Amino acid sequence: DEDEDEDGEGLEGGLDISTENAADIYGRIQSIVAVLSDFNEKRQEGKSRQQYINQLIRDVSNYFNYDPFIIKHFLTFFSVPEMLEYVEAQEKARPLVIRANTLKATRKDLASSLIARAVNLDPIKWSKVGLQIYESQVPIGATPEYLTGQYMIQSASSFCPVMALSPVENEKILDMCACPGGKTTYIAALMKNTGTIFANDANKLRIPALIANLHRMGVKNCIVSNMDGKKFPSLVKNLDRVLLDAPCTGLGVISRDSSIKTSKSEQDLVKTSHLQRELILAAIDCVDHNSKTGGIIVYSTCSVSPEENERVVDYALKKRNVKLVECEIDVGVAGFTRYRTHQFDPSLKLTRRIYPHVHNMDGFFVAKLKKLGNEVYAGPNNIATTKENEKEKLQENL
Repeated sequence: DEDEDEDGEGLEGGLDISTENAADIYGRIQSIVAVLSDFNEKRQEGKSRQQYINQLIRDVSNYFNYDPFIIKHFLTFFSVPEMLEYVEAQEKARPLVIRANTLKATRKDLASSLIARAVNLDPIKWSKVGLQIYESQVPIGATPEYLTGQYMIQSASSFCPVMALSPVENEKILDMCACPGGKTTYIAALMKNTGTIFANDANKLRIPALIANLHRMGVKNCIVSNMDGKKFPSLVKNLDRVLLDAPCTGLGVISRDSSIKTSKSEQDLVKTSHLQRELILAAIDCVDHNSKTGGIIVYSTCSVSPEENERVVDYALKKRNVKLVECEIDVGVAGFTRYRTHQFDPSLKLTRRIYPHVHNMDGFFVAKLKKLGNEVYAGPNNIATTKENEKEKLQENL
């Protein structure tokens, strides 16, 4: 196993770190990060870089209560200092953000109403509908404005897929994994309740929350369905746009759910990325490439793992006649064009990564695809003739 150092121990010679106090462990984390940032000058003689890395994985896992697999995974795409910044950022809560529902109120009027209730807030600069809440004397989820559907409590990151989708009035749009409805209701507002939205979710238990939000927010152009997203192309194939906010490991939203630190394994990552590949192909197959206004698929996750993001989109580029286009959102950094031994299509730089330690927002990934034709590829240049062929290839790629 490449994770083991030469003598099977880290710097502390296999010391039981459960007997150490937290301050000592954190101090050692800081000193290891400092050594690794200037390794040749600061290393202890006779100790390899891998030994320092192994000790760091143990210490960070112990101090922040992570499964070591996750820290090791973070180090496959973050530098050592950035890994620590990311992990520390996930210890802090993200700002409370609401989205004005323009079907019922402008952001300006909503802000005035809430300020009159002694809510301290600011508009979010890169959004036309977002408000950041600093302080409130009343519960934000129980104001008359909330109850009458003038706003949705929604993370700032989850505005981004809908902004990238950029819905147009009178279109037919699918939100493939729609619950609890934050993105669906935003799409409806941008469409001004025209056209048709198919709001689907595979989890029956989550549907009531979706329906409640649609009613509260005054959405009237929506059909709710509860089915496996992979089967949607057999139902509808002529859509203008599809939003796939895919099920994921949640590695971008650990600050909201600390159980993610210890509940995700390598097997979870493999299973989830397999499902995401199936869903992204289904999303593409639902879209009409001849749409006069659209032909767009947006893929997003609340994970930062390239396994669930760039690798899934790169797979879709090989399997379908689609191309990546600019997301047109004013937040985030460019996606990866390489990861470990994988060299991705250069256009992956058009995808966006959002990080808590950089943007003070939930970790998120957004990719925007334009469909060019209905071709189905078995490989880079060969057209597949059967579904079985495609399924085989999917297994091989995993």
